[in-house]
Amino acid sequence: MSPGDKKHLAVGLLFISPWIVGFFLFLLYPMVSSLYYSLCRYPVLKPPEFIGLGNYARIIHDEYFWKALANTAFMFIELPLMVVLGLALALLLNQGVRGMAFFRTVFYLPAIVPVVASAMLWLWIYNPEYGLANVMLAKLHLPGLRWLVDPRTSKPSFILMDLWGIGGGMIIYLAALQGVPEHLFEAAELDGAGAWQKLIHVILPSISPVMLFMIIMGTIGLFQYFTQAWIMTTPRGGPEYSTLFYALYLFQNGFEYFRMGYACAMAWILFVVILGATVVILKTSQRWVYYEESR
Repeated sequence: MSPGDKKHLAVGLLFISPWIVGFFLFLLYPMVSSLYYSLCRYPVLKPPEFIGLGNYARIIHDEYFWKALANTAFMFIELPLMVVLGLALALLLNQGVRGMAFFRTVFYLPAIVPVVASAMLWLWIYNPEYGLANVMLAKLHLPGLRWLVDPRTSKPSFILMDLWGIGGGMIIYLAALQGVPEHLFEAAELDGAGAWQKLIHVILPSISPVMLFMIIMGTIGLFQYFTQAWIMTTPRGGPEYSTLFYALYLFQNGFEYFRMGYACAMAWILFVVILGATVVILKTSQRWVYYEESR
């Protein structure tokens, strides 16, 4: 390297040094540390004690671990609902009719409400005695539900609440729909295609990369489902552990029971599961995701 190249390299490294320091200090070091702690008995207030794969062996026999994993798996019912309803709403809001900007704003507003504020709002809506949900059911002459205090309806209540914030996905689908080339619609019309044929053979293939992105992000988000259950359930994960999600149980082990080594082992299992699910989705996407070749 010439002296000028070395100088440019030094200047470049100087400019990106904040990112480099942040990466090693706040990302790489915590990851390596958590991997080591997962092999230790670490009660936080005492030095870690190396026990090998003891935490992982204990997880296999932990009934609450499997309960938390099952509860989290149940929430994946939400994923196809979010994809289908978000896309359907985007298709409706992509019509060139008068006042459409107002409706887009109305449907998008719930998505920008902070999660904590949204959880507090729905906590009132789901109140079995005076909540808005049971009031509306009474107006329809239907029996009220116990919502979050009944193990049979607790997880569906979270799914219903999450669907209220579908506007975030809707706005992404809407942007994708507006990027579909117009000449594809014109060619479909010349071939006599109707609305359904356009949807299946033009719209869905054109926005399939966006759908892939939404499915992957939704999968990662559902595996990390935590905030709503932490705020809205008392005791945490109740009733009868029906809302004890994986991330919630991980947090409890680390910061309530002070079993940090056990929590780190759970975190690495979660990392492997999410990585595996993402790889599977990407592998299967080769069959249904269409990328237009640039010429």
